[in-house]
Amino acid sequence: MKLPSKSRKQRVRFSVLAAIAVSLLILVSCAIYNLQYRLLYYPSPFKPTEESLLASSTKLWQSSGDDYRGLTATNEPRPCKGTVIVFHGNGGTAADRKFYPDALGVRGYRVILAEYPMYGGRKGKLGERAFVADGIETVHLAFEEYGGPLYILGESLGSGVAAAVAGHASVKIDGIVLITPWDTLESVAKEKFPLLPVRLLLSDKYDSIKNLISFKGKIAVVAAGRDEIIPIKHAGNLYNSLPANAKRMWTIEGAGHNDWYVYANSSWWDELIGFVSGNVKDEQ
Repeated sequence: MKLPSKSRKQRVRFSVLAAIAVSLLILVSCAIYNLQYRLLYYPSPFKPTEESLLASSTKLWQSSGDDYRGLTATNEPRPCKGTVIVFHGNGGTAADRKFYPDALGVRGYRVILAEYPMYGGRKGKLGERAFVADGIETVHLAFEEYGGPLYILGESLGSGVAAAVAGHASVKIDGIVLITPWDTLESVAKEKFPLLPVRLLLSDKYDSIKNLISFKGKIAVVAAGRDEIIPIKHAGNLYNSLPANAKRMWTIEGAGHNDWYVYANSSWWDELIGFVSGNVKDEQ
């Protein structure tokens, strides 16, 4: 039996619209897949100059030829209580994070501002695999040079790198600080692109929950109360997933994703490093 002409036209129209919708979804998905590195990484290609290093009282660390692995303060604390390796966020360079050695150096800790491949004039590749492998090597070199105790601090994207490094490094990491972190990159991407199959599109995973599941050291999670980039619930999800024996979470009220350190006062830094170093007990 033949369908009425009107019914055939409606079915054809529906098929065309469905094909257009699927095609648009595929195009958008491909665009997101191809652009995800541009959305996630904002590398600055400029290597610190001698003038900028002098002005900031820092020096290149593990410098060899044209390459280096990070920055340290020219004057290290004496005596030194330990080494903190910092993995910064997705924008700028390690040289922009001078506030870490300023805050931790006076408390007796050596700070290495680790730099990523393709950032700060370094060669290499962008992406989770390259960043984590490079970070693990940085941690091992730091342990060889300084010994322990060794701590890792990551902010934003760097929290994902730090979690992966802490979960896979073969040297002892005594504690880790995760500032404005996500639980997994996938969960953040799903929130921002709810109609896309992000699990299939993301080549980088940064699953901090999985990476820290067997971590034995202290874990500090720091959330910004008004985080406009990574909603605070992701920090909460991460914290709740962590082993219950040695963790603590702070929420810096009023702070945004990129200005949290403005709200971090001296007593907060004392409390944070005291917990991670084992001088202050965790609060359940």
